[in-house]
Amino acid sequence: MEPPTKRAHTDYQSSQLAAYKGDALELKCINTIRVLAADMVQKANSGHPGAPMGCAPMAHTLWSAAGAGMKYSASNPDWWNRDRFVLSNGHACALQYIMLHLTGYEDCSMEQLKQFRQVGSTTPGHPENFCTKGVEVCTGPLGQGISNSVGMAIAAKHLAARYNTPDFKIFTNKTYVICGDGCLQEGISGEACSLAGHLGLGDLIVLYDDNNITIDGNTGLAFTEDVNKRYEAYGWHVQTVDDIANGLDDLRKAIEEAKKATDKPSLIKIKTQIGYGSPSKQGSEKSHGAPLGADEVETVKTRLYGCDPSKSFFIDDDVASYYKKQADEAEKARTEWDAIFAKYKEAHPDKAAELERRFSGGIPDGAFDDLPTFVFGKDKAAATRTFSEACLNAVAPHFPELIGGSADLTGSNLSQIKGLKDFQKDSPEGGTIRFGVREHAMAAISNGMFAYGGLRPYCATFLQFAGYALGAMRLSALSRFGVIYIMTHDSIGLGEDGPTHQPVEMLESLRAMPNMNVLRAADANEMAAAYQLALTHRHTPIVICATRGTVSPLEGSSREKAMKGAYTVVAEQGGGDPDLVLVATGSEVWRCVDAAKALQSDHSIRTRVVSMPCQEIFLEQDEEYRRSVLPGNVPTLSVEASSEHGWHRFSHAQIGLTRFGMSGPLEEVFVKFGFGAENVASKGKELVDFYQNLGGNVPDLNARPHFVSFNSADH
Repeated sequence: MEPPTKRAHTDYQSSQLAAYKGDALELKCINTIRVLAADMVQKANSGHPGAPMGCAPMAHTLWSAAGAGMKYSASNPDWWNRDRFVLSNGHACALQYIMLHLTGYEDCSMEQLKQFRQVGSTTPGHPENFCTKGVEVCTGPLGQGISNSVGMAIAAKHLAARYNTPDFKIFTNKTYVICGDGCLQEGISGEACSLAGHLGLGDLIVLYDDNNITIDGNTGLAFTEDVNKRYEAYGWHVQTVDDIANGLDDLRKAIEEAKKATDKPSLIKIKTQIGYGSPSKQGSEKSHGAPLGADEVETVKTRLYGCDPSKSFFIDDDVASYYKKQADEAEKARTEWDAIFAKYKEAHPDKAAELERRFSGGIPDGAFDDLPTFVFGKDKAAATRTFSEACLNAVAPHFPELIGGSADLTGSNLSQIKGLKDFQKDSPEGGTIRFGVREHAMAAISNGMFAYGGLRPYCATFLQFAGYALGAMRLSALSRFGVIYIMTHDSIGLGEDGPTHQPVEMLESLRAMPNMNVLRAADANEMAAAYQLALTHRHTPIVICATRGTVSPLEGSSREKAMKGAYTVVAEQGGGDPDLVLVATGSEVWRCVDAAKALQSDHSIRTRVVSMPCQEIFLEQDEEYRRSVLPGNVPTLSVEASSEHGWHRFSHAQIGLTRFGMSGPLEEVFVKFGFGAENVASKGKELVDFYQNLGGNVPDLNARPHFVSFNSADH
């Protein structure tokens, strides 16, 4: 398409201004956002221009702090009482970066807008909380952001109930979301929003970008439900705004009404046109996920009031001045809050100090002193889920920031902090969250609570059902959110419920995830280590795996040893290297101990038993320690009632699972699949014999290079 003539350019812009029900500067500001988004995507030759162009009026309204907009602080992006903003349709991130630039956030300078989607920039292809100040959570997988926002709203309401006083309102913020059709199609958003309605989270306001377009085309292809009625059924306050392209009065009124609905979360359904201003792509999926094209961008600038087709990445002084004024107004709110908090510290020094510790992630003195220590020969054997419950309740008094619950499996997961009230609509001071049967939302809500700050969320279900939650768990790891996942019924050892509930591949799936610690404790001492590791690794989530069935006591275990990820729980008899190493986790460790005794007594095979509760922590230890535990050149057999994948780097042979489990009493199932002590001893002897028949030449598992593939200064 040929760009319009200068006369046509003037006519288009005049026509848009004439139709606009608002002042000229407001329209110019909105159009500046639109063309900046088009410029960013065009320069990157990658991205999503359509949603930012359609949603620009929403963003302008929210960042207009002097009007219906948010409280925020470019000078202190982590200010506790800032309003939280979540761009749930994260592909529209050019919009968020532009608003952060216009309001003075350092990570979104004009140069960074020009580096959109480039290696090393602070304007990546989807929002990343660890990369860009002003971004709260990683969004992009649709439905995650709006679900995170439920966690943020829970956090705000909980902290307000715990720490606000009649004289000092420390937590008063709201959580705002922009989401699209895709977010509301994802099942996770339905789970989370159902819970939000039940809890009456009145400070959660969602602006729904109803543009009727997804990647495949019109939403009529697959999404024809009445969203408003669905959200009304969830218990939300629901409004519709039919037009924001020609004025913002209706949107401002809707936001003000949403703020008044203090007992319900709010959804404002807003009709927009994707790619607004693009004559050939407006209202079409063609503007969703690709640059508009240089000629089309120029044409857009001729049609939108206040824009100059000869300029790119340009902000006129009057537009820049407007947003500076809004940012200054937002800073006033933070300055006023600072003064209030200073007085709060004088009046309530203990509460203020506790909040400062919580938001900084500090560990209280003596935090782990009450963790149980198992005394061999004295304390009773139990399932490791019982030990988990004891550890959770031992640390909870020291960590009031612990908040969470189970996906309707509290009695099975043993995840209740005793004496803690439920968090409900009328008891927001409670710290036990009843997530219901909503595993995916549970994990995403926990991410949102962590992102808010001042809280350490935990959540629980069966290990197999981590599959339901995996998308959000991955974002815990990516976002560096130290969510504590308590996953019980961790193997075929759950028994009679059978293969639908028996995890096989789940441990390896989780271990394959970067920045995720997976710990499978063998006894009470190792479980104590799990909770200490969880609470001292603030930016790494952990999956604490626990058994349904009883585990036998281990004489050589200790919390200190388990904190290294793996250790020798039973040493070989005599001097020199062992003849065989058995390395195991969880409920298989005591079986290996029994097998080692049989190997020594029946075959004089000097056997070392290594417990490896956490592979990730073990791999962080220095080479000398790792070799002292697993020499590498001694026949080594791994034993875990899970997939054998991943164990090849630690062992020469594996007793693991290569098929799904079966229903039956747990001990019978263990024996059936080869995890009884007798079979472990038999396979251990076979492994020793195998290498003896090869002349004793045992490959050294440690004798191999370790490459760093990430190309950085340390490469």
